[in-house]
Amino acid sequence: MAHQSDVLVIGGGVIGLCCAYFLAQRGYRVTVLEKARLGSGCSYGNAGLIVPSHSVPLAAPGVLGKGLRWLLNPESPLYLKPRLDGQLWAWLWRFCRACTARHRQRAMPLLRDLHLASLRLYSELAALEGMDFGLAQRGLLTVCRTPQGFAAAREEAHLLQGIGLEAHPLSAAEVQQHEPRVAFRTVGGVFYPQDAHLDPARFVQALARHLAARGVALQEATEVFGFDTVGSRLTRVKTTRGDFAAEEVVLAGGAWSPQLARLLDLRLLMQPGKGYSLTVRRPPAAPRTPLMLAEARVAVTPMDNVLRFAGTLELAGFDFSLSRRRLAAICRAVPAYMPALVVERLALVEIWRGWRPCTPDGLPYLGRTRRYANLTIATGHAMLGVSLGPITGLLVAQLLSGEAPAVDLTLLRVERFA
Repeated sequence: MAHQSDVLVIGGGVIGLCCAYFLAQRGYRVTVLEKARLGSGCSYGNAGLIVPSHSVPLAAPGVLGKGLRWLLNPESPLYLKPRLDGQLWAWLWRFCRACTARHRQRAMPLLRDLHLASLRLYSELAALEGMDFGLAQRGLLTVCRTPQGFAAAREEAHLLQGIGLEAHPLSAAEVQQHEPRVAFRTVGGVFYPQDAHLDPARFVQALARHLAARGVALQEATEVFGFDTVGSRLTRVKTTRGDFAAEEVVLAGGAWSPQLARLLDLRLLMQPGKGYSLTVRRPPAAPRTPLMLAEARVAVTPMDNVLRFAGTLELAGFDFSLSRRRLAAICRAVPAYMPALVVERLALVEIWRGWRPCTPDGLPYLGRTRRYANLTIATGHAMLGVSLGPITGLLVAQLLSGEAPAVDLTLLRVERFA
């Protein structure tokens, strides 16, 4: 006999748990299915940033020229492992087509609204009893090491100012004044006061406890391997822990979502982008504000008594091997901007890597499918999963309950590459 719920959420990361939270708020009986442990995927070791400053999509004008120089360099911020893979080349073709000024112009206001809405929702979540996950709004400081990098950062700041976001270009002296405990090697930077940060693992753990206390069933070590359908409806989800049935199903499986969608003859054009982070004990001269090391594309996030360095995007398929060259590139980047912070001399807590679910146009998939009346997709957030988690959960709950979505979801439609 199948376990019965109102809504089944497939995926126990930030996106899936946020969906479960807002659905439970509306009175739905929710079950979350997670193939491993809750938050064990990309929700665990990321930079923990909430970033209205990242409202320019990954696919944008100028990215191609820079990307082509990077793609075959194993130590670059963006690396493509050469391989014969039709899905990869289809993804790259769509990515190239999306790198236009028109796409950027359409996507930026949407991403701005999603980031700012999530920030407001995070503040509401942090006010709940037992929901201490290190949320702090100290902004984000982009630090530039070269005149070319500073010029590009100012240009992006100008674009973001054009859609109403706060962005303050700083001289080298002003960067130093902003973080007086850290000795910088910089020509300037940009400060984004609307950004915030948190500890992503603590957020997942706190939200999971909150959900369990309110009756949400959290099924770990429960891997989905099939579906039963009748006409245009999913009737059962088949897992390694038995069958589950529900009136509605939400697919929020991160980088594994395309594999699950294929079981339903649905095509989600997406690539797993492997990212890395190194977490160390926080030294006395650590920055208080999260940093983005502009040319290296490395994020530096203070979290309680640790400091996390996160970066790189490696398109290598589901290759979980740990690249020493890519880790070394992160380690070299940090003292190039902050000479006193030599990563190898700091007390290591953890090295992590995980797959980000990357769509070709830099926008997530969010909405119902045409083929199945009771299936909603919420995936493809790439490096923005933490930043867009709460608003994604709210939008999914609004869709399932028949409410008008808080934002226009046209650009996020699931079948846009079908």
